[in-house]
Amino acid sequence: MNVNKILPFLLLLPFLASCTSKYKIEGTSSVNSLDGKMLYLKSLRDGEWVKLDSAEVVHGLFSMKGKIDSVQMVTLYMDEESIMPIVLESGKITVTISNTDLKAVGTSLNNALYEFISQRNQLEESISELEQRETRMVLDGGDLDEIHSQLVVEGDSLMKAMNQYVKTFISDNYENVLGPSVFMMLCSSLPYPIMTPQIDEIIKDAPYSFKDNKLVREFLSKARENMKLIEEHQRLEQNASTNK
Repeated sequence: MNVNKILPFLLLLPFLASCTSKYKIEGTSSVNSLDGKMLYLKSLRDGEWVKLDSAEVVHGLFSMKGKIDSVQMVTLYMDEESIMPIVLESGKITVTISNTDLKAVGTSLNNALYEFISQRNQLEESISELEQRETRMVLDGGDLDEIHSQLVVEGDSLMKAMNQYVKTFISDNYENVLGPSVFMMLCSSLPYPIMTPQIDEIIKDAPYSFKDNKLVREFLSKARENMKLIEEHQRLEQNASTNK
């Protein structure tokens, strides 16, 4: 199963919502290796993965149901292998697992989450295809410098579009589990916690409830600490260069 594009989500903690409600998950799998396996819903709490529910895959089908007192971002696991994120919320959630696709739909937040994942993946694929396009265009006799300049402009435009799409999605979901979840997905793509222009923009407009989320708060604290260290290192290097 190719789940690399949504793995950043798998590190997320549950997020707070409200009221007791019932969920039902109806799943189908076309992945033969899952048949007869146990699947688990897990939530990361205080650094440990806690099992919330489980089901056996029988002839490509599985189901789970239960009660929740808050909407949570959880992860579907097979043994210790993470498969996909699911928003555990009231209603019927339809999960589809195949070698080419992972999807959870049927409730409002899951619909929004997987629409976001789909759109973002499409933008990423368009960006990754630019290199292949460059090779084809050169082989067709085009001028390498002109082609490269053209595709750099296209690449920059696609990156701006993707960054804006991510920012808008987070902004639209500041007050529910998706905002902090996607923000942490964005942050997990960084080599270490740091404040980027995109993160600055997201935080600048964010309400207190978003910035006070535990994961968001911890990331921002560490990122700002790292920024101070970077600035101090740069200052020392500049002083050393001046004194030579």
